[in-house]
Order: sequence, then C-alpha cells, then structure tokens
Amino acid sequence: MNENSARPPSRVAWAALAGCSTLLLLVAACAEPSTLRDDAWLAPTSEAINTLQEDPHGELFLKDRFPSAQSCRTCHPEHYRQWSVSPHAYAQLSPVFNAMHGKILKLMNGTTGDFCIRCHTPVGMTIGEPLFTSNLNRHPTSREGVTCIACHRVNTAHGKDNGRRAIVQAPLVQPIYGPTGGSEVKRVMESPEYRVTAEPGTPGRKIHGDVEKFWQLVEPAFCGACHDVTLPNGFRLEEAFSEYKTSPAAKRGESCQDCHMGKELGKASGFHTGPAAIVGDKPTRTRKLTNHMFMGPDYSIVHPGIFPHNPDAQALATMAEWLLFDHKAGWGTDAFEDEVADDHPFPKPWDSADDRYDAREILDAQFALLKEASDKRYELLRNGYQIESVSADKTSRDGIGFSVVVKNATDGHNVPTGFTAERLVWLEVTVTDPAGNVVMRSGDLDPNGDVRDAHSVYVHNGDLPKDAQLFSLQSKFITRQIRGGEREQVLAVNQSLDPLPFLRPEAFSSVLTGRPSDARIHKLSIPPLGTRTARYTVHPKKVAGPGDYRASIRLKAAMVPVNLVHEIHDVGFDYGMSARQVAAAIVEGHLTLGERELTLTVE
Repeated sequence: MNENSARPPSRVAWAALAGCSTLLLLVAACAEPSTLRDDAWLAPTSEAINTLQEDPHGELFLKDRFPSAQSCRTCHPEHYRQWSVSPHAYAQLSPVFNAMHGKILKLMNGTTGDFCIRCHTPVGMTIGEPLFTSNLNRHPTSREGVTCIACHRVNTAHGKDNGRRAIVQAPLVQPIYGPTGGSEVKRVMESPEYRVTAEPGTPGRKIHGDVEKFWQLVEPAFCGACHDVTLPNGFRLEEAFSEYKTSPAAKRGESCQDCHMGKELGKASGFHTGPAAIVGDKPTRTRKLTNHMFMGPDYSIVHPGIFPHNPDAQALATMAEWLLFDHKAGWGTDAFEDEVADDHPFPKPWDSADDRYDAREILDAQFALLKEASDKRYELLRNGYQIESVSADKTSRDGIGFSVVVKNATDGHNVPTGFTAERLVWLEVTVTDPAGNVVMRSGDLDPNGDVRDAHSVYVHNGDLPKDAQLFSLQSKFITRQIRGGEREQVLAVNQSLDPLPFLRPEAFSSVLTGRPSDARIHKLSIPPLGTRTARYTVHPKKVAGPGDYRASIRLKAAMVPVNLVHEIHDVGFDYGMSARQVAAAIVEGHLTLGERELTLTVE
C-alpha cells in the first residue's frame, strides 16, 4: 500500500481511499482529531441509554444487570488478560464490522434489524442500543463485545440460533454458569482465609456466591450458536459448526474447545493447569485452565489506547481522548520528549509530559499483549494451512510449469471456515530467470492492497490485468438477479430493481433445493485434511534460455480483502478512520504462513 501510488484508481475507482468517507449515521470520518470529543458523536436515541444519561443511578443499575469483564478481572486476572485481546473482545470495536453492519442495514432499509450485531454486542442489543452508531456512544459493557457474561450468564441450550441467546440479568454476587459446578466456590465461601461474601452490605470481597453447572459450555453446540449462521431467507452464511459436525475430529469426540482453548491453538494439545482465581492474593486450588484468547483470522486495526481492553487505559483517558494521542510520533518516549519544543501544541488531554509518559507506559504493555496475540494468531493459522509440496511439471524452452499443493492440516473443519467469503488466503508466486528478471508473478497486490481478482478496483477499471493464475481460498457470493443471470458480489445482497429494497421472504420453500434461489456461496475452502493444487506456467516467450529459473512461493493470509473496505466505505468508519487508514492497517496485518523455493532448470 502506498499513499503516493503512481497510478491512483481511475474514473470511478476509489476516491475514498485518498480522502474522507461519507458517514451515513456516524460523524464525518475525516474530522480533525482535535474536534473529536465524546459529545461530537451521534447521541444514542434508545430509551435505555437516554434513561441512563438522565438518571445518575442508571449506570449503577445497568452494572447490576450486566457485570463488566472488569468486575471479573478482580479475581480472574489471567482469564481477563487473555480475553481482553481476543477477537471476542474486539467483536464490537471493529470498525470494519461496524461499517459492514451499517452498509447492510442501508442496503436492506434496516429490515435485517439486529441480525448481525446481536452476536457482536449481546449486551448492547439487550439494553436497546441503536443498531448503528459510534462505539464511543455505546455503554462500556456493550463495547466489550462477547464479554464474560455472554457465555457465563447463559443457562439455556439454544442450539443454532444465530446468537439469539438470553443473558441472565443479575448482579455480580449472583451465581454464574460454568463447566464443572461450584464446589470450589463453596469451599472459598466457607474458608475464613479468603474473606469473601455474596451478600450485599456485608464486609468482605464481593464474589459470585455459586457456580451452577451448565453442561453445554463444554459442548461444540455452544459455539455453534454464533458460529453457524443462516440468514432469515435460508442462506447459509457461515458453516463452521456444520463442517465440524461431519469432521474426523467430531467422530473422535474432540470439541471446538479442545483445539481453540488449549495449550496450542489449532490442535487438541491438552490444557494448562493452575488456579482458576486469585482471591486477594490467595489462589484457589489447581484445576484445568482453558485459554480465553480465542485467536482467529481477525486482528485489531484501532488505536492501541482503546484495544486491548485495559482498565488502566480507561482510567487515564476516555476513548475520544486516546484517539488524540499520537503514539506513532513517539509521544511519551525520551527520544520525543527530550527534543520537543516547549511551545509545541498538544491537544488538551495530553499537554502534560507526565500524562504522555503515563500513556506510553500503558501503551508499551498494550503492544506487548498485541504481539502475544499476533504470535498466537500465527500459531493457529499455521496449524491450519500448510504448503504440502512443490514440484516441477515441465522445464523446457517451450515453457515452464510447476505445481503447489496446499493442505488443510486440521481435521476439525474446512479452511478457511466461518465467514469464508471474506477470508482471504492465497499464494504469492514470483518466478525469476537466471539473470534475476521477473518472468511470472501471481498473487501480488494492486496499489489498494487487493489481489488482482475480479473484485480489484484496478482490475475492474482496466488499469491492471486480472491475475489469471491466482490461487485463492476465498469463497465468493453468487447472487441471482430479478431478470435472471448470476453475478459475483462482495456482499450477498441482490441488485434489486425495486426502488425500496428490503428483506423479502422466499416466494417458495427452499426445502427441496436446500438453499434459497437468489443467493449462494461458491465455496473454495479445503475440507478437513484435504488438499488443493495450484498449477502455474511461465509462457515460452518469457523463457529466454537455459539455466536455473527460481520460483519463490508464499502462502499468505489476510483478515479481509481490501475490496470489502471499498464496498462498505460509504457509511463511514468509526473513530474518525478514513478508508485509506483502514485499508493500510488491514494490509499491514497480512501474514506469511509458509514459504518454499523451487529451482526450475531449463537444459
């Protein structure tokens, strides 16, 4: 990605990357940082939030109904630390998700309701927050996304309900739900050394008075409630749980939790042991510990002051104030502070050097945690994607051909899985001749950061050729139009001739076909332990003569393709981010999961 690319998108290409996005419901995305304040964003309109603003006791009342993860952190610091940087904790804070949800609402005139967002902020939707607004407006517990109580205050087996699960509303001292029951909590409650209580108004540390055993917490079906998504018209959007149910891992009895909450992410590798809680400075008894980092393909692209979740960061500054802290300029480091002029203008929250140093100390801890999460994300994806083999098929003056076999190394589900139409995994291949000249390239990125497929704006506008040899595991949405015919789309929303598009029920039953008639997914993912082979050729005209031609092969992964940013940019991005900033941050997070070199000798 290059802000000063020599060939910017032409005609209708992508003006948004060079400048501001137009916000449909949020504030102007390119507002000057100095103007960002909490009250500069849209005020929530829901009755629940207005009541909180008017009633000084409303905040306390809401905490009594929906305890924050910070309350759990007091006794469960390690669980909190792992969760705080997880995709679950990032689910609602993601500017990409927020804009995509807003774009779908716009396309469907709001008729999709909370279908997408109720998985991302179950607390926010339960208390009646707006469907689409800046996260600066949301309640702090709502911003926690899939927070502790989203799982541990659920006591009913809902099945595959697309995230429509009821949270038991109760203060911290009321029972929670866990996989083993409350024998250890009972011991702690009865022991004088812990000095705890579940009775309001009595002395002692307040804890939940019991843990009721909820059998489904250890079952894959509990994950399937959100990780198997079927749209109201029958369209199967995500099938992670369905894929698991027919997998070899399921037949062996291994669960989602075995691979995604164990010692090594992506493998059934056993679990660490230790105290589940530290009450005061006294640990509870040793038991099996599950990892709550839940890493996946997603990663944070927002300011490190607002993610990972950090009580110290929240105590030092508001979200809006953190957005003003220019950590990239070195604020709060000796190198910057020793050289900065005394009259250098700083925004009001950060005009004190002491405050900037305090902020930098917090950010250093944030960066360390983000690095740990990145390493775990790499571990997970490497356990799923592998280059199994590379081989030469043809090496002569008449052309060069070679093959690359990519393997799904896990037997628990397809790769990619979940939202496969927005998970980009591809091969980047470069072939050089004996003199070092590039004679073939595939999987390279256009100036926006997209591979050169049909959704690249540069390819669409004719500025770059389509990558005819591209190997990609990204599935594609195929929609059928009212007048017949099909087309690939970035979002599975049909192009309707109706001036007021809305979510329509199917005109006939989809039982016989097994899917709705107007949309489908062309799945390109690899089934458990399966392989796909990419075949590449070098045109004879590029084979200049005998010698060693070298192929450099990289297996790469992206959170989402940049063309998704293009598709959703017109509703704007949260935190004042422009489309260019979002796209650049996505590309910065690309991972290389495997590398191979192949020598192709032409006699």
